[in-house]
Amino acid sequence: MEISAAGRFEVRITAADVGKRVSVRRLAGNGATEEKFTDTVGVLTSWDDDGVLTIIRRDGQIVRIAESALVAAKVVPAAPARRRGPAATYRELARVASRGWLPLESEQLGEWELRAAAGFTRRANSVLPLGDPGLPLDAALEAVRRWYGERGLPAYVQTATGAEGTQELLCAELERRGWVREVSAELWTGALAPVADRAEGADVVLSRTADEAWLARYQRKGVGEVALRVLGGGPSVWFATVPGEGAPAAIGRLVVDGRWAGFAAVEVDPALRRRGLAGEVMAALARRALEEGASAAWLQVEAENTGARALYTRLGFGAHHAYHHYRAPEADGR
Repeated sequence: MEISAAGRFEVRITAADVGKRVSVRRLAGNGATEEKFTDTVGVLTSWDDDGVLTIIRRDGQIVRIAESALVAAKVVPAAPARRRGPAATYRELARVASRGWLPLESEQLGEWELRAAAGFTRRANSVLPLGDPGLPLDAALEAVRRWYGERGLPAYVQTATGAEGTQELLCAELERRGWVREVSAELWTGALAPVADRAEGADVVLSRTADEAWLARYQRKGVGEVALRVLGGGPSVWFATVPGEGAPAAIGRLVVDGRWAGFAAVEVDPALRRRGLAGEVMAALARRALEEGASAAWLQVEAENTGARALYTRLGFGAHHAYHHYRAPEADGR
């Protein structure tokens, strides 16, 4: 927090700092018997005429603070890069992750990419907004709704928070227009070699296609031709299977894209969990990725998946940024 030479806290931000990353301290106690402070770090997305500040934190949580409650505040540098693991910008990772879940069709709207795959996975059925759409925001969002409506799909925009170059301001604008955040998750990165170094144990079979056995373990129901095309799409795709009785004991999917290897669909038979099978699937895929010249890894994980997060942490992964899917409001709510 900013402290003056006289030892007092100071508020050193104004409405002119909207769009910048800030650190603020506010009084959260009752002010009578004790002073209790709460600190918030995030992007200042608005400062309205009623004296209310809106800040979006790294994880996408929206915090509203009355100006009168501020004790201290200052502008701080953009979210720091990870101190370990591969360095990467948000834009690089967003593009790599998008190629890991290729849509069946896409169209550019300025620097926005509209993606559709008959509804299979929001990642392939949402807008990836990596710059200026070339239209005023309301017109761009109307074009998005029209494009998805023509395909019989709900309109989604995928945004990100928590790294340099992410879209906190767009999140705030979508919220203001009534778009509903339905899903939030995180993209994690890590070095590939430590994943590959795990001792080989289980018999992991690698294939270029997802066969019936692999699909029998995959948690998504009703996987059809469209899903198979999305799952098999990408620069260099591999599917891993640990054979089991009736259905595989574990599966996984990998997309190798230059220096990046993306892990997905790592699933284990519930009766066989906590035996290291997920780690062995990832290790086998990582070794194949190293053979193809990759050195860094990424994956996507939801906040409530505590088991997966614990595994990925042990393997050296850490959060790079959070991402969110916003759904357009119903037509009569516009």
